[in-house]
Amino acid sequence: MVNADILQRLATTLDSRKDADPASSYTASLMHKGLDAICKKVGEEAVETIMAAKDGDRLHLVREVADLWFHSLVLLSQQGLGPNDVLAELARREGISGVDEKRARGDA
Repeated sequence: MVNADILQRLATTLDSRKDADPASSYTASLMHKGLDAICKKVGEEAVETIMAAKDGDRLHLVREVADLWFHSLVLLSQQGLGPNDVLAELARREGISGVDEKRARGDA
């Protein structure tokens, strides 16, 4: 089994590339383009994830989710956040009914 520390290692790498030369790093080029470009990429990857799931190809789905997670981590980094912020929120929600949690946020 792969260690979940990969998320933190990847986040550290992404943070280190924020100010890198956009010509030398995909992450730097995406960061250089700004929030709208990053959000567009996250949206594209979300759609591709849904399409892969509907196609029933498990390997394709895993690869698309990896792309979605990667680009979500780029977005978090651009916003000064990281995977630990998301993991803390998931830990906060653990053991809480989804219905109750949504109601508490006013989503229900």
